[in-house]
Amino acid sequence: MKSIFDYQAKEEIKNRIDQLSEKSAAQWGKMNSGQMLWHCQYPLKIAIKNENLGNGKFFMKLFKKTLYNERPFKKNLPTAKGLVATEQKDFDNEKSKIIDLIEQTHQLKDRTDWNPHPLFGTFTHDQWGILEYKHLDHHLRQFGV
Repeated sequence: MKSIFDYQAKEEIKNRIDQLSEKSAAQWGKMNSGQMLWHCQYPLKIAIKNENLGNGKFFMKLFKKTLYNERPFKKNLPTAKGLVATEQKDFDNEKSKIIDLIEQTHQLKDRTDWNPHPLFGTFTHDQWGILEYKHLDHHLRQFGV
């Protein structure tokens, strides 16, 4: 499985983001492209900040393996309320932010001390890298790139 910590996978994600425009239409879901870029920033921020926000909830742990296995995420999965984009977002601003966060996350490729994810609990280094790639890939597929 690809990982955001791999240079080629990181560059692939960035190239796919470059294919997006403000007018790119979602193939499923309710977000526009600017909202999607905003939404995708939060998981990257969790990894970058490495804040210990507590362990995951039990029912979330039941789905944990799907976050880093080989299968793509299913379409129209539910989103945590705080990550639902309800307001319009400036596409260019959100694109700049996500590219910066992707670079920051990639720079963590040698980190060994990872705090638990606030919903899903502990991940290994490799699982963090796969999770971050897989989430970005899911939403880029949502927009056909």
